[in-house]
Amino acid sequence: MAGTMRLYAVDLNSLYSEHNEALLRYLTRLTGDSDSAADAAQEAYTRMLANPPARDDNLRAWLYTVATNVVRDGWKKQQTALRLVQNQDRLPSASSPSDPHDQLEQNERRNVVRRALGRLSERDRTVLLMREEGFSHKEIAAAVDTTTKSVGTIIARALRKFAAEINTMGTQT
Repeated sequence: MAGTMRLYAVDLNSLYSEHNEALLRYLTRLTGDSDSAADAAQEAYTRMLANPPARDDNLRAWLYTVATNVVRDGWKKQQTALRLVQNQDRLPSASSPSDPHDQLEQNERRNVVRRALGRLSERDRTVLLMREEGFSHKEIAAAVDTTTKSVGTIIARALRKFAAEINTMGTQT
């Protein structure tokens, strides 16, 4: 066992020194951002350490595939969060007040909620919006890459942060 782990450590060092520059260049072109590229590359190397491929005959291809999937997973999470936030703008209001003054107040409240959501972390915003849309804890866990058991705690904390943001905005006006 110790020999196997050492073999992969040596292979990883060799793989890193031989391919990291090209991998980063590829990921930077793919993401358009060198920081995101570095994060994806680091995650790919971490996954290789945690769960090395069964065969080492094409480690370079495995590394590029994993790094590409890391980037795609990040895009999927961003797109999900973006869609949830954008859908908030399209939702019909529960009651459309005919009085212009009431409509103005409703728009102001909606803007306060949007600003408060915008101040939350992406994860907190995602769990709250998904909860509001009726997603199950299992679905929320998959979207924010956590366990189903921890979703309730994450939601409770996000609600407290959201309430604090709303209260802060209320005292500023």
